[in-house]
Amino acid sequence: MTRKQRRLTMIGAAGVVLALAAGLVLYALSDQIVFFNSPSEVIAQEVAPGSRIRLGGLVADGSVVKAEDGAVTFAVTDGAATIQVAFRGILPDLFREGQGVVTEGVVNRDKTFTADTVLAKHDENYVPAEVVDALKEQGHWEGGGS
Repeated sequence: MTRKQRRLTMIGAAGVVLALAAGLVLYALSDQIVFFNSPSEVIAQEVAPGSRIRLGGLVADGSVVKAEDGAVTFAVTDGAATIQVAFRGILPDLFREGQGVVTEGVVNRDKTFTADTVLAKHDENYVPAEVVDALKEQGHWEGGGS
C-alpha cells in the first residue's frame, strides 16, 4: 500500500467510527428527547399512560387550587381541550391563571397529568413559542407577540 492509500484508509475508518458513535449517541438520547404537546394533541394522540411528555398551554382561569402540603392542581388549556395537572413543589413566582405555562411529567390512566417541572413566562410579553403556535392553530391566540 502506498502512503496515500494508507492515509485514505485511515480517514475512511475514522469517518466510519465517528458516524457509528454519532448514531449510538442519537439512539441513546431518543428516549430522553421530550417534545411539546398541547392538551388537544395529548387527547387526540391518546398518549399512553406513564408516557413522559411536555404539556403546554394557558393556565385555565379559576383552576388553581393550592393545598397546605405544597400540592397544587390546575388545568392547562389550549382553548379546545383542557387537562388537569397535579404538581407538588414550589411554583415559579410568575405562575398565575391565564398565563402561558409548560409542564413536564407523565400522563396518568385517567387522562390527568402529574408534573414534576413547571415553567412559567418571565415577563408580560413572553409566552413559549410552542404555546403561541398551538393557540394560533386553534384560533385562540389573542396576544400581541411571542
